[in-house]
Amino acid sequence: MDSALSAAEIARELAPAGFELVIAPFGSPEFKAAVPTADFLVGFGNKAIDAEFYAAAPHIKLFQLLSAGYDTVDIEAARGAGVPVCNNGGANSTAVSEHAIMLMLATCRRLVWQHENVASGRWRGNDPSQTKLYELRDKVLGIVGLGAIGKKVARLANAFGMTVHYYDIRRVSEAEEDALSVRFKLLNEILRNSDIVSLHVPLTPASKHMIGAAELKLMKPTAYIINTCRGPVIDEVALTAALSDGGIAGAGLDVFDQEPPPADNPLFRLPNVILTPHFAGPTWDNQQARFRNAFDNCQRVARGEKPLWVIPELAG
Repeated sequence: MDSALSAAEIARELAPAGFELVIAPFGSPEFKAAVPTADFLVGFGNKAIDAEFYAAAPHIKLFQLLSAGYDTVDIEAARGAGVPVCNNGGANSTAVSEHAIMLMLATCRRLVWQHENVASGRWRGNDPSQTKLYELRDKVLGIVGLGAIGKKVARLANAFGMTVHYYDIRRVSEAEEDALSVRFKLLNEILRNSDIVSLHVPLTPASKHMIGAAELKLMKPTAYIINTCRGPVIDEVALTAALSDGGIAGAGLDVFDQEPPPADNPLFRLPNVILTPHFAGPTWDNQQARFRNAFDNCQRVARGEKPLWVIPELAG
């Protein structure tokens, strides 16, 4: 596939035969014109896709997301309309898992600090006593959320020689634990014993602020926390305090409570934080996979089959 293609061109190239593809921004005249007769909706979550929308779109059989997260989906409206909502089938799981490992390396090796020193003429490469840099090998990684992304993080961590523990409300079998070289631990055990905690859970009412002041106090002062899932999973005020007073050693964050974060976000001023702009998932490599999974699911439903990757709240 031509890497110079735009996302819209990729969608057109992969669109199944026999389907009429309408590409239009949400709320545009073209979008509104297509809604009354549309059979499938492919795109990203939007709170405006509500009960009123489904009433105006009586033929919708599937709401297929291009994202893994679904916190901006009106789940009750979809349930009321009898429309399954499916995420992207792990299309971005490689990208997010690689990004999580990148943030682990960047925080443990203080990559930004090193770069800024070299770029500004402050050569400190021959004096490692000035700061503490750490390897991943033999460190304990605690993964919170062992879904498609969490499992890939575990495999990558194994390659680095890490000891991997996980917590998830849905435990995997012992055979799968053996295959992944992971072991189940309770959340408090993960927090107390991990050198690095990496978060990979969807944002739900139950997971909002699941990492707060009490949870951060359980972590070792030498530990790092990595968040590539959703910002509100961590209480950002409590995290800022823990990072400021030495409660934990550092953080690698791709997501924030408010996106984009305000210019006066105190995290921006902390030297022990590495930040990226919610960019863990969208690589150019996975554009094809997003649309391929989406269109495959549309075809499944068109054939009368059940869709794959229905979000847990609507499964069954």
